[in-house]
Amino acid sequence: MDILLAHSYYLYEDPHERAVMKPYPPLGILYLSSHLKARGFDVKVFDTTFRQREEFAQVLAQERPPVVGIYATLMTRQNVLEMIRLCKAQGATVVLGGPEPANYAEEYLARGADVVVVGEGELTLEELLPHLARHGPRNMGHIKGIVYREEDGHIVRTPARPYIRDLDAQPFPDREAIDMAEYVRVWRQHHGRGSVSLITARGCPYTCTWCSHAVFGYSHRRRSPENVADELELIVETYRPDMVWYADDVFTIHRRWFFAYAEELKRRGLRVPFETISREDRLDEEVVRTLAEMGCFRLWVGSESGSQRVLDAMQRRTDAARVREMVRLLQRHGIEAGLFIMLGYEGETWEDIEATVAHLKAAPPDVFLTTVAYPIKGTPYYELVADRIIPLKPWDEGSDRDLTVAGRHSRRFYAFATRWMVGEVTAHRLRQRANGSWRDYARAARALASAKIGRLGMWLTRHEREGGP
Repeated sequence: MDILLAHSYYLYEDPHERAVMKPYPPLGILYLSSHLKARGFDVKVFDTTFRQREEFAQVLAQERPPVVGIYATLMTRQNVLEMIRLCKAQGATVVLGGPEPANYAEEYLARGADVVVVGEGELTLEELLPHLARHGPRNMGHIKGIVYREEDGHIVRTPARPYIRDLDAQPFPDREAIDMAEYVRVWRQHHGRGSVSLITARGCPYTCTWCSHAVFGYSHRRRSPENVADELELIVETYRPDMVWYADDVFTIHRRWFFAYAEELKRRGLRVPFETISREDRLDEEVVRTLAEMGCFRLWVGSESGSQRVLDAMQRRTDAARVREMVRLLQRHGIEAGLFIMLGYEGETWEDIEATVAHLKAAPPDVFLTTVAYPIKGTPYYELVADRIIPLKPWDEGSDRDLTVAGRHSRRFYAFATRWMVGEVTAHRLRQRANGSWRDYARAARALASAKIGRLGMWLTRHEREGGP
């Protein structure tokens, strides 16, 4: 074996994800696996999703891989650190990749990692693995796209590696290396239909200040419509899913490509129900009608705020009023509209939160998800508030989600704000559709009561500040 690839997410250890139960396989390492296998490397994949952490230790002891590549996100830092320790105990060289290590290369190297890959990993690993086999993790300055520590202790950051230009030349993700049937089975068990994910492009050119571009930068590269249709056809024939998830950052970003892809699916007689993500400025009547014809049943839109002032501060390059128009357009075509909402961004006021509640009532989406802004290292938002960032946990025990910003409202305030928002919008939606139903009126009354508690809680905690006494 040349390399064991793993990620660091254990589904059954995450209470929130156990409640949701919508797992998708780690496409990142599956792309690495297929690329390396096509170049003649001996690769194995350890998919942690449905496994226990002690199984990883057993595989290391049995297989004794010379190199272990681990994909890491900001949510899995503690797992990664434990996996590094297990790998080093077996004498393996540890290579890390993904969005998290790129921002904290020195911290991970100090805790036992040998190499951090910055950016796409396929070409870097193709060059790195033969060097490691011959020379070990040293004198790697000629290999682009990595960070490592030389024997004298100094950190070396090599020049960035250019992105892969021809994505069609890349093999499809190595789904055969993992138990895809279990993913489909879990989806069917909990949601009545099995789902498989795929991506049609890499990267996002938009400039939202809080969004990490640590892997793909601000590039945007598309596969051809025919190449994506080939993969979808293979997925349908092999795994028989009831739906698919296009995991693109903005599925409809390229108008000409989108219509060409829709036409290619139509030519092949492929119509698979799907959900995906887009932006209001990449939607219009023709796009939405085509989405519906293709089988889209739910589209998520990054709304973030109902306050245009906040959206402009985020550099979202989007229009709150048009978001509401697109929600209604989607619904007219039978597509559920989901919105992402972010509270607590720099400079947000009580009036901005009220504007967001009004925005959600006026839309109104079929579903919306809320989060409180947190600074991810390497983003413009992080740099904006860097002198006021407060870590709530030691680095080894937390993540960037455990970073807060001194001077803004407390976490209790935003918990109450979320309760007020959800209650107000739920009550409004129920009242709109009640049609004399006492059950809907009763549910609306309960939601409104919850909203009032949330608003009272906001008022009582409005003077509490992060970093305060």
